[in-house]
Amino acid sequence: MSQAYGYAAQESNTPLAPFSFERREPGPHDVVVEIEFCGVCHSDIHQARNEWKNSKYPMVPGHEIVGKVSAIGAEVTKFKVGDAAAVGVIVDSCRECENCKAHDEQYCLKGAVETYNGKEYDGTPTYGGYSNVIVTNEYFVHTISPKLDPAAVAPLLCAGITTYSPLRHWGVKAGQKVGVVGLGGLGHLGLKFAHSFGAHVVQFTTSLSKAEDAKRLGADEVVNSKDEAQMAKHKGTFDFILDTVSASHDLNAYLGLLKRNGTMCLVGIPEEPAPVAAFSLLANRRSLAGSGIGGMRETQEMLDYCAEHNIVSDIEIISMDQINEAYERVVKADVKYRFVIDMKTLKK
Repeated sequence: MSQAYGYAAQESNTPLAPFSFERREPGPHDVVVEIEFCGVCHSDIHQARNEWKNSKYPMVPGHEIVGKVSAIGAEVTKFKVGDAAAVGVIVDSCRECENCKAHDEQYCLKGAVETYNGKEYDGTPTYGGYSNVIVTNEYFVHTISPKLDPAAVAPLLCAGITTYSPLRHWGVKAGQKVGVVGLGGLGHLGLKFAHSFGAHVVQFTTSLSKAEDAKRLGADEVVNSKDEAQMAKHKGTFDFILDTVSASHDLNAYLGLLKRNGTMCLVGIPEEPAPVAAFSLLANRRSLAGSGIGGMRETQEMLDYCAEHNIVSDIEIISMDQINEAYERVVKADVKYRFVIDMKTLKK
Protein backbone atom coordinates (compact mmCIF):
# COMPACT_ATOMS: atom_id res chain seq x y z
CA MET A 1 0.00 0.00 0.00
CA SER A 2 1.09 3.59 -0.58
CA GLN A 3 0.13 6.74 1.25
CA ALA A 4 -2.27 9.15 -0.46
CA TYR A 5 -3.94 12.33 0.64
CA GLY A 6 -6.92 14.45 -0.34
CA TYR A 7 -10.11 16.02 0.97
CA ALA A 8 -12.93 13.97 2.49
CA ALA A 9 -16.36 14.26 4.05
CA GLN A 10 -16.42 12.48 7.42
CA GLU A 11 -20.20 12.72 7.84
CA SER A 12 -23.14 14.09 5.86
CA ASN A 13 -23.15 17.36 7.78
CA THR A 14 -19.42 18.06 7.99
CA PRO A 15 -17.39 20.17 5.55
CA LEU A 16 -14.78 18.50 3.40
CA ALA A 17 -11.36 18.59 5.07
CA PRO A 18 -7.83 17.15 4.62
CA PHE A 19 -7.67 13.36 4.85
CA SER A 20 -4.91 10.77 4.50
CA PHE A 21 -5.55 7.24 3.26
CA GLU A 22 -3.93 4.36 1.39
CA ARG A 23 -3.95 3.36 -2.26
CA ARG A 24 -3.05 -0.14 -3.41
CA GLU A 25 0.26 -0.84 -5.06
CA PRO A 26 -0.22 -1.18 -8.83
CA GLY A 27 -0.90 -4.68 -10.10
CA PRO A 28 0.26 -5.95 -13.51
CA HIS A 29 -2.61 -4.22 -15.39
CA ASP A 30 -2.82 -1.08 -13.24
CA VAL A 31 -2.00 2.52 -14.09
CA VAL A 32 -1.01 5.08 -11.46
CA VAL A 33 -2.30 8.55 -12.36
CA GLU A 34 -0.97 11.63 -10.59
CA ILE A 35 -4.06 13.83 -10.54
CA GLU A 36 -3.72 17.33 -11.99
CA PHE A 37 -7.38 18.37 -12.24
CA CYS A 38 -10.69 17.08 -10.91
CA GLY A 39 -14.12 18.37 -11.84
CA VAL A 40 -16.79 19.07 -9.23
CA CYS A 41 -19.98 17.22 -10.15
CA HIS A 42 -23.36 17.90 -8.51
CA SER A 43 -23.46 14.20 -7.67
CA ASP A 44 -20.37 14.79 -5.48
CA ILE A 45 -22.55 17.07 -3.37
CA HIS A 46 -25.51 14.69 -3.34
CA GLN A 47 -23.28 11.89 -2.09
CA ALA A 48 -21.13 13.90 0.33
CA ARG A 49 -24.37 15.08 1.96
CA ASN A 50 -26.05 11.65 1.77
CA GLU A 51 -28.94 13.05 -0.25
CA TRP A 52 -29.30 9.75 -2.10
CA LYS A 53 -29.19 7.78 1.18
CA ASN A 54 -26.33 5.53 0.07
CA SER A 55 -23.26 7.33 1.37
CA LYS A 56 -20.28 5.68 3.07
CA TYR A 57 -17.82 7.66 5.15
CA PRO A 58 -15.13 8.82 5.14
CA MET A 59 -15.73 9.82 1.49
CA VAL A 60 -13.24 11.32 -0.95
CA PRO A 61 -15.44 12.53 -3.84
CA GLY A 62 -14.43 13.19 -7.44
CA HIS A 63 -14.91 11.25 -10.67
CA GLU A 64 -13.85 13.73 -13.36
CA ILE A 65 -10.12 13.07 -13.20
CA VAL A 66 -7.30 14.19 -15.49
CA GLY A 67 -3.60 13.74 -14.83
CA LYS A 68 -0.33 12.15 -15.89
CA VAL A 69 0.75 8.53 -15.66
CA SER A 70 3.46 8.14 -13.03
CA ALA A 71 3.79 4.34 -12.98
CA ILE A 72 2.43 1.30 -14.80
CA GLY A 73 2.10 -2.40 -14.12
CA ALA A 74 4.30 -4.91 -15.92
CA GLU A 75 1.58 -5.94 -18.39
CA VAL A 76 0.14 -2.52 -19.23
CA THR A 77 0.14 -1.86 -22.99
CA LYS A 78 -2.06 1.22 -23.35
CA PHE A 79 0.07 3.77 -21.44
CA LYS A 80 3.62 4.71 -20.67
CA VAL A 81 4.94 6.92 -17.86
CA GLY A 82 4.33 10.58 -18.65
CA ASP A 83 1.21 10.06 -20.76
CA ALA A 84 -1.86 12.20 -20.18
CA ALA A 85 -4.69 10.08 -18.78
CA ALA A 86 -8.24 10.40 -17.50
CA VAL A 87 -10.52 8.44 -15.17
CA GLY A 88 -14.29 8.75 -14.99
CA VAL A 89 -17.21 7.48 -12.92
CA ILE A 90 -16.33 3.78 -12.70
CA VAL A 91 -13.04 1.97 -12.11
CA ASP A 92 -14.04 -1.67 -12.57
CA SER A 93 -16.75 -4.04 -13.77
CA CYS A 94 -16.97 -7.80 -14.18
CA ARG A 95 -16.28 -7.55 -17.95
CA GLU A 96 -18.00 -10.92 -18.36
CA CYS A 97 -21.76 -10.23 -18.25
CA GLU A 98 -23.81 -9.44 -21.37
CA ASN A 99 -23.83 -5.73 -20.60
CA CYS A 100 -20.08 -5.53 -20.17
CA LYS A 101 -19.54 -7.54 -23.35
CA ALA A 102 -21.78 -5.03 -25.14
CA HIS A 103 -19.41 -2.27 -23.90
CA ASP A 104 -22.00 -0.95 -21.46
CA GLU A 105 -19.86 -1.51 -18.39
CA GLN A 106 -21.80 1.16 -16.50
CA TYR A 107 -24.72 -1.30 -16.43
CA CYS A 108 -22.62 -4.27 -15.29
CA LEU A 109 -24.94 -6.96 -13.89
CA LYS A 110 -22.52 -7.66 -11.05
CA GLY A 111 -22.44 -3.95 -10.29
CA ALA A 112 -19.85 -1.57 -11.65
CA VAL A 113 -17.31 -0.32 -9.11
CA GLU A 114 -17.75 3.41 -8.66
CA THR A 115 -14.69 5.64 -8.48
CA TYR A 116 -15.71 6.80 -5.00
CA ASN A 117 -18.36 5.91 -2.43
CA GLY A 118 -18.13 2.34 -3.66
CA LYS A 119 -16.29 -0.88 -2.96
CA GLU A 120 -13.84 -2.89 -5.00
CA TYR A 121 -14.88 -6.50 -5.52
CA ASP A 122 -12.55 -7.47 -2.66
CA GLY A 123 -14.45 -5.13 -0.33
CA THR A 124 -11.90 -2.31 -0.28
CA PRO A 125 -13.56 1.13 -0.24
CA THR A 126 -12.96 3.39 -3.23
CA TYR A 127 -11.74 6.96 -2.88
CA GLY A 128 -12.06 9.52 -5.66
CA GLY A 129 -10.28 12.32 -7.39
CA TYR A 130 -10.16 15.01 -4.71
CA SER A 131 -6.74 13.50 -4.03
CA ASN A 132 -3.18 13.42 -5.29
CA VAL A 133 -3.19 10.03 -7.02
CA ILE A 134 -5.41 7.17 -8.19
CA VAL A 135 -4.59 3.57 -9.12
CA THR A 136 -6.85 1.94 -11.70
CA ASN A 137 -6.89 -0.94 -14.17
CA GLU A 138 -5.80 0.40 -17.57
CA TYR A 139 -9.13 -0.72 -19.11
CA PHE A 140 -10.86 2.05 -17.14
CA VAL A 141 -8.31 4.76 -17.95
CA HIS A 142 -8.75 6.94 -21.05
CA THR A 143 -6.35 8.68 -23.37
CA ILE A 144 -6.82 12.41 -23.95
CA SER A 145 -5.65 14.65 -26.76
CA PRO A 146 -2.92 17.25 -26.19
CA LYS A 147 -5.01 19.58 -28.38
CA LEU A 148 -7.38 20.28 -25.48
CA ASP A 149 -6.98 22.15 -22.19
CA PRO A 150 -6.71 19.31 -19.63
CA ALA A 151 -8.57 21.29 -16.96
CA ALA A 152 -11.52 21.82 -19.31
CA VAL A 153 -11.41 18.15 -20.33
CA ALA A 154 -11.99 16.95 -16.75
CA PRO A 155 -15.80 17.50 -16.71
CA LEU A 156 -16.12 15.48 -19.91
CA LEU A 157 -15.46 12.35 -17.83
CA CYS A 158 -18.94 12.64 -16.28
CA ALA A 159 -20.93 15.62 -17.56
CA GLY A 160 -19.62 15.06 -21.08
CA ILE A 161 -20.32 11.36 -21.45
CA THR A 162 -23.60 11.64 -19.53
CA THR A 163 -24.97 13.95 -22.24
CA TYR A 164 -23.11 12.52 -25.25
CA SER A 165 -24.27 8.94 -24.66
CA PRO A 166 -28.07 9.49 -24.86
CA LEU A 167 -27.76 11.89 -27.78
CA ARG A 168 -25.86 9.19 -29.67
CA HIS A 169 -28.07 6.33 -28.47
CA TRP A 170 -31.26 8.01 -29.68
CA GLY A 171 -29.63 9.03 -32.94
CA VAL A 172 -29.76 12.81 -32.70
CA LYS A 173 -28.78 14.24 -36.08
CA ALA A 174 -29.18 17.09 -38.52
CA GLY A 175 -32.79 17.93 -39.35
CA GLN A 176 -34.12 17.03 -35.92
CA LYS A 177 -35.48 19.40 -33.28
CA VAL A 178 -33.86 18.77 -29.91
CA GLY A 179 -34.54 20.38 -26.54
CA VAL A 180 -32.11 20.70 -23.65
CA VAL A 181 -33.64 21.34 -20.23
CA GLY A 182 -31.33 23.18 -17.85
CA LEU A 183 -28.15 25.09 -18.58
CA GLY A 184 -25.68 23.92 -15.97
CA GLY A 185 -22.71 21.57 -15.91
CA LEU A 186 -24.58 18.88 -17.84
CA GLY A 187 -26.85 21.11 -19.89
CA HIS A 188 -24.17 23.30 -21.43
CA LEU A 189 -22.34 20.22 -22.74
CA GLY A 190 -25.57 18.62 -23.98
CA LEU A 191 -26.23 21.87 -25.86
CA LYS A 192 -22.75 21.86 -27.39
CA PHE A 193 -23.04 18.22 -28.49
CA ALA A 194 -26.56 18.53 -29.94
CA HIS A 195 -25.50 21.62 -31.88
CA SER A 196 -22.38 19.88 -33.20
CA PHE A 197 -24.51 16.94 -34.38
CA GLY A 198 -26.43 19.38 -36.58
CA ALA A 199 -29.77 19.43 -34.73
CA HIS A 200 -31.96 22.51 -34.31
CA VAL A 201 -31.46 23.02 -30.58
CA VAL A 202 -33.87 24.73 -28.20
CA GLN A 203 -32.54 25.57 -24.75
CA PHE A 204 -35.09 25.55 -21.91
CA THR A 205 -34.20 27.61 -18.86
CA THR A 206 -35.85 29.35 -15.94
CA SER A 207 -33.02 31.90 -15.87
CA LEU A 208 -33.55 34.50 -18.58
CA SER A 209 -30.10 35.88 -17.78
CA LYS A 210 -28.68 32.74 -19.43
CA ALA A 211 -30.36 33.34 -22.82
CA GLU A 212 -27.42 35.13 -24.42
CA ASP A 213 -24.98 32.53 -23.13
CA ALA A 214 -27.17 29.70 -24.43
CA LYS A 215 -27.01 31.17 -27.93
CA ARG A 216 -23.25 31.56 -27.63
CA LEU A 217 -23.02 27.85 -26.76
CA GLY A 218 -25.08 26.82 -29.78
CA ALA A 219 -28.79 27.24 -29.04
CA ASP A 220 -30.97 28.19 -32.01
CA GLU A 221 -33.77 29.24 -29.68
CA VAL A 222 -34.13 29.86 -25.95
CA VAL A 223 -37.44 29.23 -24.16
CA ASN A 224 -38.40 30.44 -20.71
CA SER A 225 -39.94 27.28 -19.30
CA LYS A 226 -41.99 29.35 -16.82
CA ASP A 227 -43.79 31.10 -19.69
CA GLU A 228 -46.83 28.98 -20.64
CA ALA A 229 -47.31 30.81 -23.93
CA GLN A 230 -43.73 30.15 -25.02
CA MET A 231 -44.05 26.50 -24.05
CA ALA A 232 -47.36 26.11 -25.89
CA LYS A 233 -45.80 27.34 -29.14
CA HIS A 234 -43.59 24.23 -29.18
CA LYS A 235 -46.26 21.64 -28.36
CA GLY A 236 -45.77 18.37 -30.23
CA THR A 237 -42.69 19.48 -32.19
CA PHE A 238 -39.62 17.86 -30.61
CA ASP A 239 -37.91 14.67 -31.71
CA PHE A 240 -35.85 14.43 -28.54
CA ILE A 241 -35.54 16.28 -25.24
CA LEU A 242 -32.55 15.89 -22.90
CA ASP A 243 -33.46 16.78 -19.31
CA THR A 244 -30.37 17.62 -17.26
CA VAL A 245 -32.05 19.19 -14.20
CA SER A 246 -31.31 17.73 -10.77
CA ALA A 247 -33.96 19.76 -8.92
CA SER A 248 -37.61 18.66 -8.74
CA HIS A 249 -39.65 19.94 -11.70
CA ASP A 250 -42.71 19.07 -13.80
CA LEU A 251 -41.82 16.44 -16.40
CA ASN A 252 -45.30 16.50 -17.93
CA ALA A 253 -44.78 20.05 -19.20
CA TYR A 254 -41.91 18.83 -21.37
CA LEU A 255 -43.43 15.49 -22.38
CA GLY A 256 -46.25 17.45 -24.02
CA LEU A 257 -43.72 19.04 -26.36
CA LEU A 258 -42.69 15.72 -27.97
CA LYS A 259 -43.96 14.79 -31.41
CA ARG A 260 -45.13 11.29 -32.31
CA ASN A 261 -42.58 8.69 -31.19
CA GLY A 262 -40.50 11.37 -29.51
CA THR A 263 -38.33 10.60 -26.49
CA MET A 264 -37.47 12.57 -23.38
CA CYS A 265 -34.37 11.31 -21.57
CA LEU A 266 -33.51 12.09 -17.96
CA VAL A 267 -29.87 12.47 -16.95
CA GLY A 268 -30.34 14.74 -13.93
CA ILE A 269 -31.25 13.03 -10.66
CA PRO A 270 -33.68 14.96 -8.42
CA GLU A 271 -33.92 13.87 -4.81
CA GLU A 272 -37.67 13.16 -5.00
CA PRO A 273 -39.56 10.92 -7.49
CA ALA A 274 -41.42 12.87 -10.17
CA PRO A 275 -45.13 12.23 -10.94
CA VAL A 276 -45.81 11.38 -14.59
CA ALA A 277 -49.35 11.44 -16.02
CA ALA A 278 -50.20 8.45 -18.21
CA PHE A 279 -51.74 10.72 -20.84
CA SER A 280 -48.40 12.53 -21.18
CA LEU A 281 -46.99 9.29 -22.58
CA LEU A 282 -50.04 7.84 -24.36
CA ALA A 283 -50.48 10.90 -26.53
CA ASN A 284 -48.18 10.68 -29.57
CA ARG A 285 -46.73 7.38 -28.30
CA ARG A 286 -44.08 9.27 -26.37
CA SER A 287 -41.27 7.68 -24.39
CA LEU A 288 -39.71 8.73 -21.09
CA ALA A 289 -36.24 7.27 -20.66
CA GLY A 290 -33.08 7.60 -18.63
CA SER A 291 -29.38 7.19 -19.27
CA GLY A 292 -26.35 6.79 -17.03
CA ILE A 293 -22.86 7.86 -18.19
CA GLY A 294 -21.45 5.59 -20.93
CA GLY A 295 -19.26 2.56 -21.37
CA MET A 296 -15.50 2.69 -21.75
CA ARG A 297 -15.52 2.47 -25.54
CA GLU A 298 -18.15 5.20 -25.88
CA THR A 299 -16.34 7.44 -23.37
CA GLN A 300 -13.15 7.22 -25.42
CA GLU A 301 -15.19 7.89 -28.56
CA MET A 302 -16.59 11.01 -26.90
CA LEU A 303 -13.15 12.24 -25.87
CA ASP A 304 -11.84 11.71 -29.40
CA TYR A 305 -14.90 13.49 -30.85
CA CYS A 306 -14.27 16.44 -28.53
CA ALA A 307 -10.65 16.65 -29.69
CA GLU A 308 -11.76 16.61 -33.32
CA HIS A 309 -14.46 19.26 -32.80
CA ASN A 310 -12.76 21.33 -30.08
CA ILE A 311 -15.46 20.74 -27.47
CA VAL A 312 -14.65 21.14 -23.77
CA SER A 313 -16.46 22.32 -20.68
CA ASP A 314 -16.71 25.98 -19.72
CA ILE A 315 -14.98 25.99 -16.35
CA GLU A 316 -13.99 28.00 -13.31
CA ILE A 317 -10.78 26.75 -11.69
CA ILE A 318 -10.63 26.65 -7.89
CA SER A 319 -8.08 25.66 -5.29
CA MET A 320 -8.68 22.62 -3.11
CA ASP A 321 -9.39 24.73 -0.03
CA GLN A 322 -12.25 26.46 -1.86
CA ILE A 323 -14.24 23.23 -2.25
CA ASN A 324 -16.82 23.88 0.45
CA GLU A 325 -17.57 27.33 -0.94
CA ALA A 326 -17.81 25.80 -4.41
CA TYR A 327 -20.40 23.28 -3.17
CA GLU A 328 -22.59 26.13 -1.92
CA ARG A 329 -22.26 27.94 -5.21
CA VAL A 330 -23.17 24.83 -7.23
CA VAL A 331 -26.35 24.44 -5.19
CA LYS A 332 -27.20 28.07 -6.02
CA ALA A 333 -26.36 27.51 -9.73
CA ASP A 334 -23.64 30.14 -9.35
CA VAL A 335 -21.07 28.69 -11.73
CA LYS A 336 -20.50 28.81 -15.50
CA TYR A 337 -20.55 25.94 -15.87
CA ARG A 338 -18.31 23.56 -13.99
CA PHE A 339 -15.85 23.98 -11.15
CA VAL A 340 -12.52 22.21 -11.64
CA ILE A 341 -10.03 21.78 -8.82
CA ASP A 342 -6.39 22.52 -9.59
CA MET A 343 -4.80 19.69 -7.64
CA LYS A 344 -1.47 21.50 -7.44
CA THR A 345 -3.18 23.41 -4.63
CA LEU A 346 -3.68 20.24 -2.60
CA LYS A 347 -1.24 20.33 0.29
CA LYS A 348 0.11 17.14 1.78
